[in-house]
Amino acid sequence: MEREYLVSASEMRRYDENTIKKIGISADVLMERAALGAVRMIEEHDTAGRRVLIMAGMGNNGGDGLAAARLLVEKGYRTEVWCVGAQEKASEQWKKQRKILGNYPVEFTNMPKRQEYDVLVDALFGVGLSREVTGDFAKAVELFNHLDGWKLAMDLPSGIDSDTGRVWGLAVQADETAAFGFCKRGLVLYPGCEYAGIVKTVDIGISERSFFGGEPEMYTYRGTAAKLLPKRKRDGNKGTFGKVLLAAGSLNMAGAAVLAARAAYRAGAGMVKVITPAENRIILQEAVPEALLGTAENLEEGMAWANVIAIGPGLGKSEAALSALERVLLKSGKPLLIDADGLNLLAEHPELRKALADQGKEGRAVILTPHVGELARLVGTDIDQCSQNIPFYGSKLAAELHATVAAKDARTFVCGEGRPIYVNVSGNSGMASAGSGDVLAGVITAFLAQGMEAFEAAAAGVYIHGTAGDAVAARLGEFACMAGDIAEQAGICCSI
Repeated sequence: MEREYLVSASEMRRYDENTIKKIGISADVLMERAALGAVRMIEEHDTAGRRVLIMAGMGNNGGDGLAAARLLVEKGYRTEVWCVGAQEKASEQWKKQRKILGNYPVEFTNMPKRQEYDVLVDALFGVGLSREVTGDFAKAVELFNHLDGWKLAMDLPSGIDSDTGRVWGLAVQADETAAFGFCKRGLVLYPGCEYAGIVKTVDIGISERSFFGGEPEMYTYRGTAAKLLPKRKRDGNKGTFGKVLLAAGSLNMAGAAVLAARAAYRAGAGMVKVITPAENRIILQEAVPEALLGTAENLEEGMAWANVIAIGPGLGKSEAALSALERVLLKSGKPLLIDADGLNLLAEHPELRKALADQGKEGRAVILTPHVGELARLVGTDIDQCSQNIPFYGSKLAAELHATVAAKDARTFVCGEGRPIYVNVSGNSGMASAGSGDVLAGVITAFLAQGMEAFEAAAAGVYIHGTAGDAVAARLGEFACMAGDIAEQAGICCSI
């Protein structure tokens, strides 16, 4: 499975410096390789050698743009460089590239001379922007966006925060982005990813060798989902692949239990027992005939039988629900996933929260799967504040409870104590529908039951859940995507 690092601005600067000072590859070589990579992307789009506009700032990102201008001229493109900013403040690398360009037929301008170009290149800011885009820079970005032509951003669309994806007032809307060395976080996080277009990582000579022990703190997965999962034993049986106890559903809320149980089976669990009110029995028997059934009176028996426990989907917040949560917390040390109302009850009962933290410290495998509202309640902040920095609050909760936290949003962050954060980039808007979280809980629990470590089970579950949603959307459209469809597709995604 391909792991793709997602770097912050400070990490990228450190790797850049390590490459230059410790490895010995000069800044000139890195800039040349960045320019070559951008030009290759331009040629993939446009091989006719026509008219190009490069919007260049005064930093090294602008220097990348100037180096690309030279290469484009060599390939027959009519190249115009639009300089934005005070040249007396330009970086040394920029000045060096500008001097070289004096020997090439490049047209320099303080304002674009046309309304339409075949290719437009954004080399204004790059990484590291941390304030609103104002004044002449704002006017330049606005004009750049209004010009007609295919647009390429060099490293990052100007105006996007490289660490958070925030838009600093306004930003370049690119068709493609050439990410130099490593993909920047802002290229995959919202709303920045909506400005980046197609992102292609360009090898410029900064690699894992440049880490020198300081690996990036975020990563994502790309590629075949099945590579994340343990191999199935050919001589296995239903006990081999894990026994899941699922405490889910309440009166008139059987659907969550159905979806979670079905997803657990589709994700490879050998056996699933559902603890749910007796009123749900017929619905469960008809919808998931493979499942074993029990009521609250059978909970301890089920806990003894199971390899892993999941609690929360559709559970409600009744006294019976609270009692079930207390028992799975206090009377078992088996791997545990808590979702939905299980999380809301946990937020309301600090004594249970402390018990969970104590068990996590002692080594119990625990996974929490909160959406932003649930996470905000658990960490004691408002939803708006939480949504602006989900990785921070997810990591804070993971450290407090010694647990794995899969903080769910348009981008889901899997946080673990002392571990890099997994950022999920699979999935689509069609998955924002009732029951999708119940399916995710079932998938992750099934992976736990098959022996996966908690963090890896959560990360794999989130990724496969998203790829299943993408497959459903490709078949039915995002408007028509339903949780039941995702549960059915999840099993297919586990095998490809």
